[in-house]
Amino acid sequence: MTTAQILVTLGSIVLAALLALLMIPVLVWLERRVCGLIQDRPGPNRTNVFGFRLGGVVQSFADVVKLVTKEEYIPGHIRYGRWIFLLAPMITFASALLAFMVIPFADTVQVDGVALRIQGLPVSYGILWYLAIGSVGILGMVFGGWLSHNKYSLLGALRAAAQMISYELALGLGVISMILTYDTIDFNAMVQWQSGTFWSVIPAWGLFIQPFAAVIITVALFVETNRAPFSVAEGESEIVAGFFTEYTAMKFAMYFMGEYVAMNTAGAVIVTMFLGGYQLPWIGTGTLLEHFRPVAGVLLLLVPAVMALFILWMRRNNRVRPTLSTDGGRGRETRILTGALIGTTLLIEAVLLWLLLEPAGSIGASVAVPLLQIVIFVVKLMLVNLFFILIRWTLPRFRYDQVQVLGWRYLLPAALANLFVTSILVAGVGS
Repeated sequence: MTTAQILVTLGSIVLAALLALLMIPVLVWLERRVCGLIQDRPGPNRTNVFGFRLGGVVQSFADVVKLVTKEEYIPGHIRYGRWIFLLAPMITFASALLAFMVIPFADTVQVDGVALRIQGLPVSYGILWYLAIGSVGILGMVFGGWLSHNKYSLLGALRAAAQMISYELALGLGVISMILTYDTIDFNAMVQWQSGTFWSVIPAWGLFIQPFAAVIITVALFVETNRAPFSVAEGESEIVAGFFTEYTAMKFAMYFMGEYVAMNTAGAVIVTMFLGGYQLPWIGTGTLLEHFRPVAGVLLLLVPAVMALFILWMRRNNRVRPTLSTDGGRGRETRILTGALIGTTLLIEAVLLWLLLEPAGSIGASVAVPLLQIVIFVVKLMLVNLFFILIRWTLPRFRYDQVQVLGWRYLLPAALANLFVTSILVAGVGS
């Protein structure tokens, strides 16, 4: 491999790891802010480092420090299988992290005549990897609940296992219907398939091609990630904390982070299979490369407008009541962040202007297009994660029997019916 190929490959691995791990504090912050908004309160906005609160993001890093420095406690009644008890949270976290590695963030790039994938693990069987590795995470919950030697923990583990069996069937059938539709098990090929249109107007996204499969898979992924309203495996009002009742400090943190990584991975799968992945609607990679100048011109106008709105939002929210004698340094933070954002905007504008003035077919567009596609993917991913969070804070937790009824009586028959109809339509189109 040449130096350029090695750099692209390592960059893809690092990008995948950063998107998975750095999303954890961001998603924790977003969850708290959205929760506060829904409950008519501001959310975390006081924890700071040298006066910088970053809208409350610093609170997430303070939580990390708290969990790292807390006492690692193992109950005395856990005498057998302690090493598995300690390993269980790592299994759940690692499976969610590895499942994320097959998600493509941009289209394949050509480096020295070799096609390189912009994904952590450059494999062509991404959907099979996700189903296989993602399903391993349940073992961490089962081991943790079983080896806790606690009735509440055991009940939580059994609930988690039952949920997985109930909804994994519907998820698998929904995925098969999408494989039949796209005629591939490669995530990147699925995204490329969605770059077209049907009826010359509607983007050929999976959401419009297979709306029933989109609903089935989305519901199943909610259950797989153990998010409310399906969080019966850790129902605080029923079984204390479920399978991780006996876990503290970083052992608990691994379960906690694993849930957010799993949510982020599920969101990435939804974006990839149903929302066009890294593609813009109506504009494929080839079109972007050929006509990047108009796109750069649009971005030249769009970036300052978005930054201006963000600065206005920040200046409005990063302040305290007028009756207080001091703002605790918020004014200073706002001024510094405003200057930093303006400087970033000017830098982006300079790069876009350079790309706009470059001759057609230059290397600038070849580099800018993958970067733009990564930004598009991240924006879509954050919107889907926001959807996950809104559902959690607007719907109450379902009872355990209601979760099972939904899975076996409604979702599984719907998935079977959708697969049957899809098979007939695919066979009819193919003939």
